[in-house]
Amino acid sequence: MDNITSKIEIENELQEKLKENIHSVADFKKEIEESLKADVSVIIKTIMSSSILLNCSDLHIEAIPEGSTLRARIDGILQEIFNFDTLKHQRIVSRIKLLSGLKLNVDDKPQDGRFSIIFESGEEIEIRVSTLPTEYGETIVMRVLNPKNLIDLESLGLRKDIYDIFSKEAKKPNGMIIVTGPTGSGKTTTLYAFLKKIRNPEIKVITIEDPIEYHLEGISQTQVKPKKGYNFAAGLKSIVRQDPDAILVGEIRDLETASIALQAALTGHLVLSTLHANEAAGTIARFQALGEVATNIAPAINAAIAQRLVRKVCPKCTEKKKMSKEIFDEIKTGLAGIPDNIDMPEISEELEIADIKGCEYCNFTGYKGRVGIFEAMIIDDEIEDFILTSPSTSALQKMAIKKGMTTMKQDGLIKVLKGVTTIEEVRRVAG
Repeated sequence: MDNITSKIEIENELQEKLKENIHSVADFKKEIEESLKADVSVIIKTIMSSSILLNCSDLHIEAIPEGSTLRARIDGILQEIFNFDTLKHQRIVSRIKLLSGLKLNVDDKPQDGRFSIIFESGEEIEIRVSTLPTEYGETIVMRVLNPKNLIDLESLGLRKDIYDIFSKEAKKPNGMIIVTGPTGSGKTTTLYAFLKKIRNPEIKVITIEDPIEYHLEGISQTQVKPKKGYNFAAGLKSIVRQDPDAILVGEIRDLETASIALQAALTGHLVLSTLHANEAAGTIARFQALGEVATNIAPAINAAIAQRLVRKVCPKCTEKKKMSKEIFDEIKTGLAGIPDNIDMPEISEELEIADIKGCEYCNFTGYKGRVGIFEAMIIDDEIEDFILTSPSTSALQKMAIKKGMTTMKQDGLIKVLKGVTTIEEVRRVAG
């Protein structure tokens, strides 16, 4: 996986046809059906181009007894697109493996590879490929890494108070900014938004990633190669010797990486990274679970950010409705005690919220696109002293809220009041 094996250029004629015709999942299915009359390369080009036009993040080709099912992840939710017969499935799998530089004669163990699509004005879109042997044949998952999805801090959907916090933290010369959340919660997007904010010709920024998901100009990016002994810890040791001002570590997974990253943050570097924790306050406990001590953690971390992604309501079919008593009570309780400086509509039973319907534009889901909900715990002197007492996560969370932190759920409820998303989405994602 060191190099992209193949580059597929989508012909202008096919691009124009698909751009004109692809607006929904139904269109996606229709175009695949038409492509079946052509050879397998046209089928692949149709699938990949259509997924880019519908902004799919992942494509799943799943083996079933009579062939395979193609499903696409759109706005975080998988949707069924098409069923292929056994012969077409085998040809599609072989073609994708060939493009990805995988061994065609190996179908009994997982393989990873990648290729790229050249689409719209020569833009290159990387496709990460993973195969898995299953009961009925090989299943393939393709991650679509579209550079158009790279956004800056201003486009993350942040409230003004959280945007101000993020901007202030990005300007600090040293310390650590940690972003937490489960897989698929937008952590990488947020880290790259920070990178775009801080990069300039006067500072040196180096990243170590697994793998490099997006390429940014003006930044030195490296990829781990565990088989060659170049893992996060080894890479981080080398990076520190390269005189960087800021370092991005794709993920902190072990004690050695955690220790080096924290030391780098304490010795004059701004360190950005991700960690798996459920909430911002859980960051400290996660570091301790890896084996780090509070005396190293507390002074190194500037901010811990937790996030999730909620679907936005469709702008074409969503209407407004008066909220029910149950929803009013839930929102009022959830936002009780929120700081006065938060920009939000006044909570009133007369306030109208989004009422989703569903149309072809949103694939009859009622939602189109996603936006983040965030909480940001700033480590000031008081919280730093509190961390040194090894508090529980819940105690630390209460302390952060007392000092003005709004939770992810509260951020979600504010977006419900503003008509950005629905209460059902916030419940689904934030509990």
